[in-house]
Amino acid sequence: MSAQSAEAAPVPVHPVDEKLPALKMATSGLQHVAAMYAGVVAPPLIVGAAAGLSGTDLTFLTGACLFTAGLATFLQTLGFWKIGARLPFVNGVTFAGVAPMTAIIASAKDKSDALPMIFGAVMVAGLLGFLAAPVFCKAVRFFPPVVTGTVITLIGVSLLPVAFGWAQGPDPSAHDYGSTTNLTLAGITLLIVLLLRRFTRGFVKQIAVLLGLIAGTLIAIPFGATDFSPVASADLIGFPTPFHFGAPQFHIAAILSMCVVMVVSMTESTADMLALGEIVERPSDERTIAAGLRADTLGSALSPFFNGFMCSAFAQNIGLVAMTRIRSRFVVAFGGGFLVLMGLCPAAASLIAVVPRPVLGGAGVVLFGSVAASGIQTLVRAGLDKDNNVLIVAVSLAIGIVPITAPDFYHAFPDTARIVLDSGISTGCVTAVLLNLVFNHLGRSRDAQDVTHPMEAGEELASVQ
Repeated sequence: MSAQSAEAAPVPVHPVDEKLPALKMATSGLQHVAAMYAGVVAPPLIVGAAAGLSGTDLTFLTGACLFTAGLATFLQTLGFWKIGARLPFVNGVTFAGVAPMTAIIASAKDKSDALPMIFGAVMVAGLLGFLAAPVFCKAVRFFPPVVTGTVITLIGVSLLPVAFGWAQGPDPSAHDYGSTTNLTLAGITLLIVLLLRRFTRGFVKQIAVLLGLIAGTLIAIPFGATDFSPVASADLIGFPTPFHFGAPQFHIAAILSMCVVMVVSMTESTADMLALGEIVERPSDERTIAAGLRADTLGSALSPFFNGFMCSAFAQNIGLVAMTRIRSRFVVAFGGGFLVLMGLCPAAASLIAVVPRPVLGGAGVVLFGSVAASGIQTLVRAGLDKDNNVLIVAVSLAIGIVPITAPDFYHAFPDTARIVLDSGISTGCVTAVLLNLVFNHLGRSRDAQDVTHPMEAGEELASVQ
């Protein structure tokens, strides 16, 4: 009898695969969209302005990027065949491509050819990345906790300046940029989120960031910081017509440039998948990473058909998962649905655009700080009682923080090299992997020694003294 009952017992569902009530999935999914919206729309706004697009075309390009971000999110969260990590990942336009895309625009003799050149280069880079995913994923064995913890910490630290920039305002050239009003709104939003997290329970506690954004937006109205004009001027329906800006063009220089961006994007996505795997307690193995990279690269290859750019996993949403502890991938799939709807309905997209940038900045401090805290938790389990590991963390963090503390540090390097060097996540990740190989795999000499400081004297020196 007991054997029969054991056979009939339902198999427990992992929180990642859990389907929550529809209302909870919808509101939590909207919270993910709110957290990453500014990051999705910033690249098309910058690139579109560089290409000299009209206001109408700029709105179209932004909507197209929202639409393709939603499709890429579906690939990553729901997946099919061997495509998709099936983790709560939000995908969107990678900011790593902004600099090379503006460089491509500057090199184009005819500005009308610039976007088709970019789209053609992204297609090729995406297809090459898709083919390389099974090989690239094998690097997972070079990511022990000392490496993943360092990278997760760097992801959070690298994102914090974004939150600080949002807190100051949307336009650095504006007279009120960094004003007491903007910083006060950011501080109030941060305080609201903290109070909700401290004094509420259950579902309200889990959507504290979304409630903080709503409250912050309402509070900003008397200060004149909330602009509802995007809602009034937005169209109700708008479909991203394929190849709206012209058929893709294929130029070697542009393709090589975007292939470099693809390598950077795949490196960061690998780090993000490892980070999220730790947070949701489903560690990412080679198979998961390969499937996730296929989703990233396939999404990137398909994106230009609908006038979108290269897609990648959004690190800021990892912080939201870490803070809310809502680990269901279907919640993020709901968020992908919202992105698709916003791409098809500019009026809906404009509702998120109403949230003042300082309000986003206040919430961003919590989100991005949570990522860094998750990295520190991983480092605690990494064996920092070993001097080798302490040195790996110390040097990797220092190199990864260089682009944050000294943005012009690599100004003398070629633009192609700066695509990698200006990404603290990428440089820190590569440094951590290489140092881990050198110190923990090649000719290990003192890996059993416990120290309290990386500069502590070794046994040989101590004996002489």
